[in-house]
Amino acid sequence: MMQVSLSDTGGLSRRLEVAVPATEVAREVQQRLKRLSRTARLKGFRPGKAPLTVIAKQFGDQVRAEVLSDLVRSSFAQAVSEQKLRPAGGPRIEPIAMGPETDLKYAAHFEVLPEIRVNPPERLAIERPASSVEETDVDAMIENMRAQRPVFTPVDREARDTDRVVFDYKARIGGKPFEGSDLTDVRIVLGTRQAMPELEAGLRGVRAGEQRIVHAVFAAAHPNKKLAGQSAELHLSIKAVEEHSLPAVDDEFFRTYGVEQGGLAEMRAEVRKSMERELAEVIRGRVRAQLLDALYRDNPIELPRALIEEQVQELQLDTARRLGIRDASLLPRHESFEEPARRRVALGLLMSQIAQSQGLKADRERVAARLTDLAEGYPDPEEARRAYLRNPQAMRSIESAVLEERVVDFLLERARVTERRTSFSELTGFGRSPAGEDAPHQHEPRHDPQHDPQHEPQDEASGT
Repeated sequence: MMQVSLSDTGGLSRRLEVAVPATEVAREVQQRLKRLSRTARLKGFRPGKAPLTVIAKQFGDQVRAEVLSDLVRSSFAQAVSEQKLRPAGGPRIEPIAMGPETDLKYAAHFEVLPEIRVNPPERLAIERPASSVEETDVDAMIENMRAQRPVFTPVDREARDTDRVVFDYKARIGGKPFEGSDLTDVRIVLGTRQAMPELEAGLRGVRAGEQRIVHAVFAAAHPNKKLAGQSAELHLSIKAVEEHSLPAVDDEFFRTYGVEQGGLAEMRAEVRKSMERELAEVIRGRVRAQLLDALYRDNPIELPRALIEEQVQELQLDTARRLGIRDASLLPRHESFEEPARRRVALGLLMSQIAQSQGLKADRERVAARLTDLAEGYPDPEEARRAYLRNPQAMRSIESAVLEERVVDFLLERARVTERRTSFSELTGFGRSPAGEDAPHQHEPRHDPQHDPQHEPQDEASGT
């Protein structure tokens, strides 16, 4: 009979010592050797006819190693179940005795999930933004949409800010070309910081037909390491200077945004619908973020280090993907990952506990409704729906998101919620960018959100 001894090694850490009788190990080894003897092919013997002693001599060590590995795995799972433990991650196995004539003995070091008691949600204080889309907001949005579809007309004058310059480009380092050094029909709008400062400065004041040489230094952080920090000579052949203007608000403009009939009235109605949809999403997002912040602050819990490390690695992978780095291990561990990782783990545990204690589940109807919403964002909704259903990982993500929304709804029904009046622009940030300039985004009336059925985004509260 297996023997188990459990000890608390501090905090959430546990040490589980397990002993499996040598007779059980030997019995399992013998059974596997017998099964192997039926199919083993050994020189000098017909298939399946080699004596067991020969099989044991040839394969005994390998079979015993496999048996020990399997018994450690199965006995640990059994011991954890018997002790009613909830491991927070895989164990670190410390061998104690694994000889051929002795009991299998080992110690498993691991962390357990904390016991969680969630404070009453009535303690959570939330401020809900109260806002609406006004006619002036629609006016501003249409102007922004015009700005996203500028008209460029060739002019015979010197280039200035907001003009688009069309040119051919030959770059040389030390008088020599390099990969990607020669480009044709390059288009840059002056004043938008699309290019190196030296290049943009060199394009100001040019006219069509002019030749210019600009000296520039590639950024130290240039993605091409061979170019980073290098001084270059840029030979420019100016083809055209084009003046910027806004398109007329006419039927052609409406068709650009998918409005085929109804003119300006229909355009405004579609824009308003899009803005109201975004406004509702922003308000929901703001309230949800506040709720999660309050839940996190009001329920401090001890967290397993193993789960925090998992989330730190996830954040490193996300950062590497954003920076275009294939090997995330090349990124140094950054302390800024620690707190977001702790938050993800804590919220995942808290929301899981709330769902369990309240009997909340990702019911089929809600999952189906969310799947339909996501699929509607594709040109072929039915094919998109089938793609989701074929992808277990994507469906698990949908189910997780539905369950989290049910928990959020449960908490919001009980939290103390007050309202604060605010404008559409203040709430959505429309009309300004981080640099204080006009925001470059737009709201197409019939824009379909692009979701990848293969990769449903992970929420911060689902990190565990």
